[in-house]
Amino acid sequence: MHVAFLGLGAIGAPMARHLAAPPFSLAVWNRSAARADAFVAVHPGTRRAATPADAARGAAVVVTCLPTSREVEALLDGPDGLLAGLAEGAVLVDCTSGDPAGSRRVAARCAERGVAFLDAPVSGGVVGAEKGALTVMVGGDAATLARVRPVLEAFGQKIVHCGGVGAGDAVKAVNNALLAVHLWSAAEGLAALAKAGIDPAVALDVINTSSGRSNSSMNLFPERVLSRAFPRTFRLALLDKDVGIAADVAREQRTPSPLLQLTAELFRTAHHALGEEADHVEVVRLVERWAGVEIVPPATIAAEDAASILEQPL
Repeated sequence: MHVAFLGLGAIGAPMARHLAAPPFSLAVWNRSAARADAFVAVHPGTRRAATPADAARGAAVVVTCLPTSREVEALLDGPDGLLAGLAEGAVLVDCTSGDPAGSRRVAARCAERGVAFLDAPVSGGVVGAEKGALTVMVGGDAATLARVRPVLEAFGQKIVHCGGVGAGDAVKAVNNALLAVHLWSAAEGLAALAKAGIDPAVALDVINTSSGRSNSSMNLFPERVLSRAFPRTFRLALLDKDVGIAADVAREQRTPSPLLQLTAELFRTAHHALGEEADHVEVVRLVERWAGVEIVPPATIAAEDAASILEQPL
């Protein structure tokens, strides 16, 4: 099966690697040509396409993995756009964490050309993409999903049909909004405990065997916050976008959502304060700044104080 993959970012590139071997033949395109060149250098059987249209020509399935739905829509038109290269009967699978309305617009444009569309955002991060163990949330026609399932199974361990076009985007946005809620609430609670003189590591030991546990408390705080590592694996800017989509979905459905709306506002504030390159877990730094305390074990504080004293001139 001939597949095209557009968007070789932190998650897109490892996803594409699983398609760069039989039974697939692969064409790749990226907005930064250097990334596509680097990918092809490692996977010599892969073709680097000059344009989105060039990538799509001859492909039974085209996969896009871009930051937002806006970027996907921007690729559609013009002589070099996706629609110029997509053949009737092809399928466009959008793995962008997009918004439902944007996906419905793209689906309508594709339908005019006899091209099927699925929104198929993924969860599992860079590690899941590298292992081929992502969760794929799919919106669109079930029969179309059956046609492209071998492609999705190359990088997805769990593939779930969520409903019609836009349903995958909605589920992904709400999932990430829950991540945001857990991350922020854990930061507030642990900051309060740290300021009260309670070791955050001890508090997490209790929380993680009790009803307050979450992925944030069990993994993100021990590995990234207590250690002060804060690796950059998923940009805060993208989580801000996802929480905003979830808040929009709730408003569109006229469901009470004060917590989602507040979380969206908090993450907009954090995004503005911390910048475009900050990792999502770095929102903890903003909570710490507001609280006037760091969420670190007392031994870490003592070591930092000692190091500070040693660095002072005599």
